[in-house]
Amino acid sequence: MDKKKARLRRARRTRAVIRRRRVHRLSVNRSPRHIYAQVFEPDGSRVLASASTLDREVREQVEGSGGNVTAAAVVGQAIAERAREAGIARVAFDRSGYKYHGRVKALAEAAREHGLAF
Repeated sequence: MDKKKARLRRARRTRAVIRRRRVHRLSVNRSPRHIYAQVFEPDGSRVLASASTLDREVREQVEGSGGNVTAAAVVGQAIAERAREAGIARVAFDRSGYKYHGRVKALAEAAREHGLAF
């Protein structure tokens, strides 16, 4: 099994558990240059809030590339604010099979500090 298939398998298992719990899901996706975060409804049918390093407001706060820890923290702050505006306070964190360190960890901690509970 290659690296990508293993990551997707871990993600599928995590999403199955979150779906059974029927809670909003904060999903993170990363590429070498950018990081993306979305909050989904409990059944996964709609995106309720989203933020990424491609957003104009986030790009203005980030120096250089969007593929670093400081950019991930800014995205975490933005997704927390947008989720609270949508009336969401509790989410389940879906790291999409990525290890919980670096950019993924920075995004999660920033979202927690700005009002999301998970």
